[in-house]
Amino acid sequence: RAENYDELIDHPVETGTFATATFMAGGAQHDIAVTGQQQADLPRLATDLRRICQWHIDFFGGAPDSKAPFDRYLFQIMAVGDGYGGLEHRTSTSLICRREQLPLSKAEKITDDYLALLGLASHEYFHAWNVKRIKPEVFLPYDLTREGYTRQLWAFEGITSYYDDLSLVRCGLIPPARYLEILGREFTRMLRNPGRALQSVAESSFDAWIKYYRQDENSPNAIVSYYVKGSLVALALDLTLRMQSGATLDDLMRALWMRHGHPGVGVPEEGIEKLASELAGQDLGDFFTRYVFGTEDPPLARLLAEFGVTLRLRATTGAKDRGGKAATGEPPRNTLGAQVAPDLKLTYVARGGPASRAGLSAGDTLVAIDDLKASHESLAALLDRPRDGNSLAVHAFRRDELRTFRVELEAAPLDTAYLMLDADAASATVSRREAWLGSQG
Repeated sequence: RAENYDELIDHPVETGTFATATFMAGGAQHDIAVTGQQQADLPRLATDLRRICQWHIDFFGGAPDSKAPFDRYLFQIMAVGDGYGGLEHRTSTSLICRREQLPLSKAEKITDDYLALLGLASHEYFHAWNVKRIKPEVFLPYDLTREGYTRQLWAFEGITSYYDDLSLVRCGLIPPARYLEILGREFTRMLRNPGRALQSVAESSFDAWIKYYRQDENSPNAIVSYYVKGSLVALALDLTLRMQSGATLDDLMRALWMRHGHPGVGVPEEGIEKLASELAGQDLGDFFTRYVFGTEDPPLARLLAEFGVTLRLRATTGAKDRGGKAATGEPPRNTLGAQVAPDLKLTYVARGGPASRAGLSAGDTLVAIDDLKASHESLAALLDRPRDGNSLAVHAFRRDELRTFRVELEAAPLDTAYLMLDADAASATVSRREAWLGSQG
């Protein structure tokens, strides 16, 4: 039975053979149903998800052992060879993951793969409040005959993306250093997105229908992710509130729940910035103008330093370098400003970079460099040579036409971030850090 049509279509349905587990959190039954061939340690998954779910329930309830806003919740997981993602529903979530992201029997450590699944589950569970119950005003009631436009997705997805991994350290599943590694990777993703200088997270939210979900090879040059940069804006807002007032982003989310989510009242377009200023006891309009409606990067290095965390930047060491850690080995000295696929086709050319200035485009296939047959090995060697004489003659096919380009390399950008705990931080700084990472206050 469903109370209405919206509730009916908000429940995913799957028929098949399932591996199942059940746990209780917040007085509600939580079921896990896994399809696909796998050898997961489901009791371990249930134990870890219970800690995450209870943390979220207590977070919005404002007290330990709070009650969930539903009687039953379902984690519907499909294990596949290659795939990752999730979709939130009011009392369930549909997840897809690689088999190796499920926990294995007797595995004591949380691997990076398993951590990614826990973060995904945490993200979709947080949505049970922030999106499924706390909604933009323009979504109430839903008009399923047309798209719904709002500039607030940076908050509904970005704030959720901030708390999905933060909850893992706050509920004790991972230590602070592990969380900072994740945070460094998110900062790296933002730094490698040139489009953030052209599009604000508010614009990205509004244009989601026509740009974010219709991406092409030039999208990184033209748009910004309201998930990635939105999560870092949320981090900056949380740290700003903590430094300038007695309020936190936790307080803002609980206020949104009590004023909008619980009574079912939509959040107006300017509602979040007004509520943040109200809780802070001061006008935060400049923050939102610069980092939400403008394209400036939030001042995370300065803010994190106030919490005993040092943000450092370095050059990337290669295509598999996602950041989050100090470099192992020497990074290349120069950059081509493009991503090169195994078949030597350019899959992405950074706006304003060496390849772009030379006239190369995504889709071009490298044939020869300095009159020698191109290969990934030869390109890596060229990028690592000294700055003197760093001009390359590049031959490439564009469709079936052979073209020649003169590429002037430039120093590899510092677009890879990692964060470190400051061992010499003052006691007041450590206290701020512990309040941020170690509790809900």
